[in-house]
Amino acid sequence: MIFFSDGLIPIIADLLSIISIITYMFFVDWRLTLICLAPFPFLIIATYYFKESVNKSFIKVRNAVASLNAFVQEHITGISIVQAFAAEEREAAKFNTINKEHRNANIKAIFAYSVFFPVVELILAFSLGLLVWWAAARESADAAGTITSFILCLNLLFRPLRVIADKFNVLQMGMIASERVFKVLDNKDTINNTGRIIPGQINGDIEFNQVWFAYLKEQYVLKNISFSINAGKTLAIVGHTGSGKTSITSLINKLYTIQKGTIKIDGLGINEYDIYALRSKIGVVLQDVFLFSGTVYENITLRNSVITMEEVQRAAKMIGIHDFIMKLPGNYHYNVMERGATLSLGQRQLISFVRALLYNPSILILDEATSSVDTESELLVQNAINKLITNRTSIVIAHRLSTIRKADKIVVLDKGEIKETGTHEELLALQGFYYQLYNMQFQKQ
Repeated sequence: MIFFSDGLIPIIADLLSIISIITYMFFVDWRLTLICLAPFPFLIIATYYFKESVNKSFIKVRNAVASLNAFVQEHITGISIVQAFAAEEREAAKFNTINKEHRNANIKAIFAYSVFFPVVELILAFSLGLLVWWAAARESADAAGTITSFILCLNLLFRPLRVIADKFNVLQMGMIASERVFKVLDNKDTINNTGRIIPGQINGDIEFNQVWFAYLKEQYVLKNISFSINAGKTLAIVGHTGSGKTSITSLINKLYTIQKGTIKIDGLGINEYDIYALRSKIGVVLQDVFLFSGTVYENITLRNSVITMEEVQRAAKMIGIHDFIMKLPGNYHYNVMERGATLSLGQRQLISFVRALLYNPSILILDEATSSVDTESELLVQNAINKLITNRTSIVIAHRLSTIRKADKIVVLDKGEIKETGTHEELLALQGFYYQLYNMQFQKQ
């Protein structure tokens, strides 16, 4: 809005004033006008270099501001980590470096203005000098009125030029800011919702057929992945960190688009489903739980007014955290603050369990669901998981192999490829990747 009100519109008005003044001057005396405007080519050249210099400076200013904002936001969020490792001075030095770049970029922009304004004044003085020279050469009393009017016209002509330089500042900042906004708006990295099927219910049959997926072109994190799971069964996915376990669950939710292969749910390609209808049938408990600023009740229901308090309490009792919530100040109306800062990581994860259970999904994805809870809480969660996965297709990602012994099928991943598939007993009998992982976890026991 400022781009138009304080930048574009005033510049257009000033340009119209300049055109009107020059037209009047030519109408009065075109020869004298040409003499007075003889220095104007120098002004055009100076304006061009000024524009280029200011444009480069403001791009650096905007980039520096973006870096400053990102640095400040990141370090305010992670201030506890900085303090815990006594890194205040080191991070302050990084901030000073970024801030110095911001200062230098602004100084360059100010320097361009400090050069341009004197140049405008010099050109005005030169034009007035030519006018005085012409008047001295004519030595005519009849020219007195013309000279006076031309002096006024020149001052009126150069005043908008000075103002335009100021308005150009606003214009440049608006153009650079809008360029950054349009770059985001023009970004084509989106998931197109081309599906038209809105199922009333999903059985939960899932099939991956020769799926290849990469976050960056040709850098595949999943290679030729093929497996299937029948409705109501439990599939466990295990493997070293970075083997592609979470990537598989993200593809089921259609958070990303695969490059090769097909993914089917209930025999239909995943792209045939309406993306919102599909996600409403899938419940997810992530390893990194995110809570919004608000009450426990609002975080469980995600501010869905259709869900009643009785339903929330019933789900919390099933998970086993109702008593814990009732001990909080305000119980279900306790404010968890931004990102759940007032709760422990384990408590946030338990709340995410209630959230998943409450929506009664047809497909349940548990991504390291017990990684952040203590032994006592893990027993509660494990009992809740057993109830939760009953008659429901479940995909469990776990490092603790003790939690997946009862899975109907276990897929072992390594570097984005499936190495082994089978039940717990079958994989131990193979004495392969799964056997090695199992021994590493239980050799001390």
